[in-house]
Parts: sequence; C-alpha cells; structure tokens
Amino acid sequence: MHRSATDPKDTGTTRHRRVRRSAGAVASAALLLPLLGAAPSSSAEEAPANGLQGAFTAAAAEYHVPSSVLLAVSYLQSRWDTHAGAPSVTGGYGPMHLTDARTAIAATPHHSDGTEDARGDSSRAALRPDTAVPTNAQLPARLKTLTKAADLTGLPAERLRTDAAANVAGGAALLAAAQRDLGEPLSDDPADWYGAVARFSGADDSGTAATYADDAYDVMRTGESRTTDTGQQVRLAARPGLSPDTAQLRRTGLRTASADGTECPRSVSCEWIPAPYEEFGEGDYGNHDLGDRPASQSIRYIVIHDTEGTWDGVLNLVQDPTYVSWNYTLRSTDGHIAQHVKAKDVAWHAGNWYINAKSIGLEHEGFLTAPDTWYTEEMYRASARLVRYLARTYDIPLDRQHILGHDNVPGPTTSTIPGMHTDPGPYWDWQHYFTLLGHPFHPAYGKGAELVTVLPDFDANQPVYTGCVTQGQPCAAHGSSEVRLYSQPDETSPLIKDIGLYPKGDASTTGVNDVGSRVSTGQRYALAGRDGDWTAIWYLGQKAWFKNPRKQPTAVRASGPAVTPKEGLAEISVYGRAYPEKEAYPAGVPVQAVSPLPYKILAGQLYAAGDKVPGEYFYSPTFDTAPHRVVIGTDMYYEIQFGHRVEFVRAADVDLVP
Repeated sequence: MHRSATDPKDTGTTRHRRVRRSAGAVASAALLLPLLGAAPSSSAEEAPANGLQGAFTAAAAEYHVPSSVLLAVSYLQSRWDTHAGAPSVTGGYGPMHLTDARTAIAATPHHSDGTEDARGDSSRAALRPDTAVPTNAQLPARLKTLTKAADLTGLPAERLRTDAAANVAGGAALLAAAQRDLGEPLSDDPADWYGAVARFSGADDSGTAATYADDAYDVMRTGESRTTDTGQQVRLAARPGLSPDTAQLRRTGLRTASADGTECPRSVSCEWIPAPYEEFGEGDYGNHDLGDRPASQSIRYIVIHDTEGTWDGVLNLVQDPTYVSWNYTLRSTDGHIAQHVKAKDVAWHAGNWYINAKSIGLEHEGFLTAPDTWYTEEMYRASARLVRYLARTYDIPLDRQHILGHDNVPGPTTSTIPGMHTDPGPYWDWQHYFTLLGHPFHPAYGKGAELVTVLPDFDANQPVYTGCVTQGQPCAAHGSSEVRLYSQPDETSPLIKDIGLYPKGDASTTGVNDVGSRVSTGQRYALAGRDGDWTAIWYLGQKAWFKNPRKQPTAVRASGPAVTPKEGLAEISVYGRAYPEKEAYPAGVPVQAVSPLPYKILAGQLYAAGDKVPGEYFYSPTFDTAPHRVVIGTDMYYEIQFGHRVEFVRAADVDLVP
C-alpha cells in the first residue's frame, strides 16, 4: 500500500472519486523504536548455558514446558532471531515475539503525500480524500502478551523486551499458564501441549489457532537448525512420529470464524470480511468492480503489499465504500487471513488498471519504512500457502514476473511514475518467501540469452537506506533483498538515473522509497558486462553496475528469453500497460491511449522477457455492469524486467532471443 499519487483504478474523464486515506492514521501505525542491545553471540553447535540454546533449555526446565514445544513456537514467531531488541510489525519482541504494542506502536502517515489512488484507470477521475479515518480505542489481548509474561515471571518489561534469555523465559511462562488454564498437566510429552500452543498464537478463532498449532507440530516433526541474527546456532531435533492431542482445541473456548464464501486453501484459516460494492453520491460507487474472471480475463499476477497500518484499522478501511480494496489481508501475529474481494472481481489496489484487472492483491500487516518491524514466520507461511493455492487455481507461474511486489508494478503513464507504490520494500525477504512457495532461487543454465538472477544473502546484505524516520538520516542497519546500482563499477560513481522518477534529471538517492537504482531478489536481467567483482546489467535503457564478489555473490547465472530492438531500429518505446490498438474498441467504449513512457530501449540492449500477451482493457466505469466490456486487441506485447518495475514492449518492435 505504500506511497503513490496514482489513481487506484489510472485517472480520467467523468467521475469524482476519493483518494485512499492514510491507514497509518487509522490505528497505531509504524513501529519506530530505536535499536536496542542484542543478545550475546555463540557459534558453537551446542550453545553454552548462557547462549540462546541454553536459554531455551533452562526456561523449559524452570516452567516445565517441553523444550521442543518452546523451540517450535519460537521458530514460528521469529525463527529464533532477536532483532536486536526491536519490535515486530505488531509490537512483538524477542525470540518468543512477546507483544507490547503500547510501547512499540507510534502513529505515522500511511503515505508520503496523501494523494495515492490505487485504482489506476485513466478513463475515470481520481479518488479524492474527504472523510476522517477511524481509530481503535483498545488493543486486543494478542498485542499485550509481554505484560502478562512480566506478571508471570516477575521480570521487568524492559528486560523481557531486550534480553533474549528473559524473553524465552517469558514465553515459557505463557505456555505453562495456558496449559494450566486448559486443565492440562505440565507434561514432559510435547504431544500433550497442542491446546496451549494454539492459545499461545493469540488467535481470535479456533481455525487460526489450529493452523498455528499444526505448523508448530510440523516444525517439531521435521526439525530445524539455523544460525540466528546474533550468530548463534540453534537446533531443534526432528521428531517424525509426533502426534499431538488435537482434541484439546475444543477446550480453548475460541470462536469458530465463518469461512463461508472464502477462496482459501484448507491449510490456512480464512474468514470472509467483504469489501462493499455500493453505489453512493451522484453515480459514484466503490470499492471494486464486478467481473467474470478468469472466464473474461486471465489472472496473471499476484501482488504482494504491506498494509502500512495495523490489522483492525486496515479492516475498517476495506469495509468503507469510499476507500479502495484488495483481495486478502494477512495478520502478522498468527497468519490469520481475511478475504474481502472475490477472485472473479477486480479490486483497486495496484495503481495500474491493467495490472488490477489481471491480478489478486494480498496485503500483509506491516510497515515499509520501519526496517526492524519484522514479519513473523507464521505470516510468511500463511501467505505462501495462500499464494500456492491461488497459483494452482489460476495457473499463475511462481516467479518474479508473476508474483510482484507493489513496488514492481509499473506506472501506467508518464505522469504517474513518481507516485507509484514502493511496498513491501527492501526488507521483505523474497528468497525465504519463494523457498516457502517451493520455488527457491538458484543458479540456472539453459538456452536463451545470458541473464543473471539477483540473489543476495538477505541477512548479510545490508545496503544503507535513508529516510525511514527522518528525511536524509540513515535507517537502522538491516538485512535486505535489494542491491544498489551504479553508473560505473565503483561505489563512488553516481547511482543510475531514472528519468521517470526524476524528469528534471536529478540523481537517484538512497531513500528507502526510491526504487530508481536498485534490483530485488529473484528479478532477472540481461547481462551487459563484468569487471572484477562487478557485474553490469541492462536497466532503464542504461548499463548498470552492481557489486557481485565471488565470495559473497549478490547475483547468480541464469538464462532465458530476452528481447532486443528489431534490426534497423535505433530505439523503441516502453509502456506501463498493455492496452489494445484503437481499432479493437467497439462502439461505446472510449479508446484508451497507448501511452509510451519516457524510457527508451536502444539498439543492442537486451531485457529479460516474460509473457507474450495481447493488448487488453477492462471497461467498467459504472455501477451498472451492463456496459462493462473486456476489449482484446491483436497487437501483442512482451512483459520485460526493465528497471525495478516490470514494463511492456510491443512485440512488433522487438526480436526475441530465445
């Protein structure tokens, strides 16, 4: 959902609409606490008694919780990372993700300029803001678990936030308390703790709690081992035959959420919280369009967003007909999913009507400009299960040409480029996400053009970003999925310029929202050269360099189809949407301009190619669906990886390098 000044559906002629309002003002927005001290490191396979592995062992013994249960729950929350004492997107601290939202959550604007419009349809007037945003009066119990842990352990809240061993003890105390509340013994057998694990999730409903507990027991069955963000080795031994007492769930007293009408896999908890398709004002309506997908239009993209607001406030917005919409929202604490718009209908979420008409949008509870407001492992897993289901259902390839970040969606016209969205931003872990999708990125060799796949080590890759809290000031050091680009193989050379973002020729910046000179994990680009530890790619019509040392590579070899200008053409145009030629429009449907962007591809340059598609436009400017039409042309386009965002070129202008 982050920064944009475009129309949610692109902009246009006859209708007055309202711009998407600030979700940050809705309810307790970004988590912007300063970095706090991290736990001490240990690199030994068996951590010493004062190491993190030892902390799990000690807490398990003190509170009579099986260590495997404690380790599995912590893995689902944080993958055993401490995040240097910084809170998650929902105010959770430490390896156990103990929540203290009163301390962690501070209000921040949802967008940088407040003029964003996620619809992106130039046949309609832009949405405009005109009503106040609601706020939440109280925090739910799932956002206050650290306070309860402090009461149970007698440890100060500050210590629970900043000391990893204390945090683990607090989590163990909460699990033991949940077990006692359910009338269950403090058993040594992890199979007896299913209900307590379900309770620990903080879920409001039994379906989400069961999904969370099932995930924890899957972790116990398969085992895990990793090096944490403090350099410690933590290990959970596999117990493949473990079978929990799932009947305990009935005694948790959690409500059953209605999944009626949802389009979700059985492996997630999902409820239907509909976005309203309502008419209001003088012929105005919101907040999505009725459609007949995939019968009338193929669904080719899934767009990953972050909410820039907290769960309850964001749900208030999507139920407001004067606001915009998206298909699903995912909660960070427990991975719970709410569906709002059916897949057959078109939500207003991406800022480019062509992409909206062919995509499904997923909002994840989170904040782009707060790098240490980390996402929980459970939300990543729930999202991956949902995306796998949607990809199977609608035959969407699981790659970065089809699973887009909002920051990869192109501006539909030249004027919209500076205001396009930048979420989920550089701190979303694309490699981990695609590993959960079952499609991890790796070197690949085959036929076609010589390409590279961007693939830095997320934790080790920590480029400097600015503007997270104070304009021009460095953001907290943090792992990143993105790699910075330079005009020469030298970090002192200027960054690559983006004439779409900076029409006056200003240089790109290190700003966290400036995508003009950086590439992201999983994206593929055509190789343009090498110089020692540096690799060059074709990017925005230029040769762009990034550091790619052999000992710590930030990209790997790949191959595949690419496009280059047809022989005899000195340059060709680039487009932000694949619209039909004017002859394709029937009477009564206004012709949409095939508007070239300010970029050019020069002779000899190559760009990684995705789908070849016909021009297509969904005409739906009225509440009455009778005049709606899907216009499909004969002109063909290739999707390409042009800059940080995907773009389109006319097939008639290029040759395919197979």
